Amino acid sequence: MKKKIVSGLLATTMVASLLFGCGGADTTEAPATEAPAATEATDDAAETTEAAEEVVVEDTGKVLNIYCWNEEFKTRVTDHYPGYEEVDATNGKIGDIEVKWNITPNQDNAYQNNLDETLLKQADAAADDKIDMFLVEADYALKYVDSDYTMAIADLGITDADLAEQYQYTKDIVTDGNGVLKGLSWQGCPGVLFYNREAAKEVLGSDDPAEVQKAVADWATFNKTAADMQAKGYSMISSVNDSYRVYSNNVTSKWVVDGKVNIDDNIMAWVDDSKALVDAGATKTHDLWSDDWSKGFFPEGKVFAYFGPAWLVNFSMSADVEGSIGYNGGWGATEGPQGFYWGGTWICAATGTDNAGTIKDIMLKLTCDADIMKGIVEKDDDFVNNKGAMDAMAASDYSSKILGGQNPLAIYSNGVATLDLSNISAYDQGCNEEFQKAMKNYFDGNATKDEAIAAFKKAIVEKYPELTAE
Repeated sequence: MKKKIVSGLLATTMVASLLFGCGGADTTEAPATEAPAATEATDDAAETTEAAEEVVVEDTGKVLNIYCWNEEFKTRVTDHYPGYEEVDATNGKIGDIEVKWNITPNQDNAYQNNLDETLLKQADAAADDKIDMFLVEADYALKYVDSDYTMAIADLGITDADLAEQYQYTKDIVTDGNGVLKGLSWQGCPGVLFYNREAAKEVLGSDDPAEVQKAVADWATFNKTAADMQAKGYSMISSVNDSYRVYSNNVTSKWVVDGKVNIDDNIMAWVDDSKALVDAGATKTHDLWSDDWSKGFFPEGKVFAYFGPAWLVNFSMSADVEGSIGYNGGWGATEGPQGFYWGGTWICAATGTDNAGTIKDIMLKLTCDADIMKGIVEKDDDFVNNKGAMDAMAASDYSSKILGGQNPLAIYSNGVATLDLSNISAYDQGCNEEFQKAMKNYFDGNATKDEAIAAFKKAIVEKYPELTAE
């Protein structure tokens, strides 16, 4: 049978849910409440339980409103979606549909504040003013996924078979508490260790990825190598914060257990290892993205390694600046001590959209079409969310100039295969940020470990009054 999805008014309870998520400056971190199921109309209600149904979605709108925080997704659509015509910086066309890009930077939470404010008006907005599609990041995806403001991917007519080549972790991040998939991504963000080839040759005797991996194969070996790097005048990593995500992505418990703040053993391993590196002079405590942290992008910064995904080395490490390590092809990539991920961008269809057909097609083309995704790798140096495409590219003559001609795709793929997202929660962003902030005082000698932990728990309970510290 066929069924047509009917976009109904948003539930009143979801207004309260989103308000809870956007009350005050830290709107990214409030956990969403459980959302009721989406409303559907079918030709025959008795047949809605059939195992296989063809879902038909149609466009009735003339304007496709897309909300995002930078130009990345717009660039992907412009360069890779068939039939997209750019009109100007914030407008385009897909056939007869006008595309409007609403781009609000992330700084000071401006993007989410704007998105939240507009979604609250979604039910009563005129058709051409409704949000049709919006993007989310991993750190706050659950806030929107666990709400009625996002459509189920199945309700767009996209099937499990369509998504068979996507990496499971990219689906886990945008699956709600009822097991419903609510978003898709064109990219995977498995992390690796990017190392300074000249430092590797000087200290380790080789810049070959396999040989470097032997020196960073686990944390004990990594920390031993840090002493060797420090003896030659190199910081092992620019900051303790460079390794944080590697540890935090490999926890065995959640930040909150039975309503209590919980610090996993692997998080405490990061604390102890980092304190030892700082005390030995093998790293510093710089904030990520700070000028001091970025000095290692250049030879005179004397930093051996950074942890990150493809987007970090390609777009965030000054590879386009003459004289940088990346500009001269001076980075290499290897797996590092543990697999991890960092970031990613997910496409969500907004409940109430009148252009579900076009949204479905964009999702299928940019996140499922292997040929288009190979094109993204070749043009944008991105790691895409398609196992078949990545396996083919890993075996090809693809190479990265920034990585000295290395093809890193097999290394990325090895990392993504080990990812386990079973311990993510709606509290992750707030807890991760507050924990690193509190531990900086300990690393810098301004607090004891116990004092730093107590300060962290106090900050979290103030941020999330429903939690207890003990």
